[in-house]
Amino acid sequence: PTSAQVSAATQLGRFRYTLDNNLLTTTQRQFYEENGYLVIRKLVSDEDIERFRKEFIRICHKEVKPLGAMIMKDQVLRSQAAPSEKAVNKVQDFQEDEELFRYCTLPQVLRYVECFTGPNIMAMHTMLINKLPDSDTQTFRHPMHQDLHYFPFRPAERIVCAWTAMERAHRDNGCLVVLPGTHTEPLKPHGYPKGQRNKLFHGILDLDENSPSVHVVMEKGDTVFFHPLLIHGSGVNKTSGFRKSISCHFASSECHYIDVKNTVQENIEKEVVEQAQARFNVTSVDLK
Repeated sequence: PTSAQVSAATQLGRFRYTLDNNLLTTTQRQFYEENGYLVIRKLVSDEDIERFRKEFIRICHKEVKPLGAMIMKDQVLRSQAAPSEKAVNKVQDFQEDEELFRYCTLPQVLRYVECFTGPNIMAMHTMLINKLPDSDTQTFRHPMHQDLHYFPFRPAERIVCAWTAMERAHRDNGCLVVLPGTHTEPLKPHGYPKGQRNKLFHGILDLDENSPSVHVVMEKGDTVFFHPLLIHGSGVNKTSGFRKSISCHFASSECHYIDVKNTVQENIEKEVVEQAQARFNVTSVDLK
């Protein structure tokens, strides 16, 4: 289609979740509009991924301690003398780690982010996930959820996650699972589904288990961009190795914060406050 045809389609309301740009093809835009996610192959170089991996190992060994980062560990292995990489399953909020935060500034990533958020971009939430092998005592399966549950800002259409596989992600090691098209649905009530014990790993409480799903198999360096209302999760890691990924949620700087009182997000606000009180040893937390 010509650019004039694309503009005409936009004016007719055909494109709601992507913005006019010179990067995405019409086919790619249509796929994201209909499905809520889009995979770009080999977007991040092996060299960059190796640098991120080495920095993660340094954090595991406590050679560096990024300010404000939350280092999440396996509850069973944290008290054992196991190599630390085998115990740390997530580094969250790594924005003060110069090396890991480079991911959020990679030009090739931001070019795609701009197609969803517009040119004024903020990095809102960062994670490096080290999916550990499941055991008889603990699972690292992430229940199906919508990321907007964790974000008290809107509009959702101007928020996008960039998620890059640091090694091959497939069904056996717990790749992402998505429910295509669910980004058009409202935010659903979340909580702890039956059998889920990992703190803050909320999931949708009334999910239809028969909903059509897609396992997003990705190679090292592949990056998936997805909408914050897209229902997704990850399966169990049935291998003896790890499945690493690095991600950032981006939003337009024009997004605004909302009050989640009396909404389906009120429970996560309460839990975040409790976590902050425990973490910083304070009696009250003001989220304003």
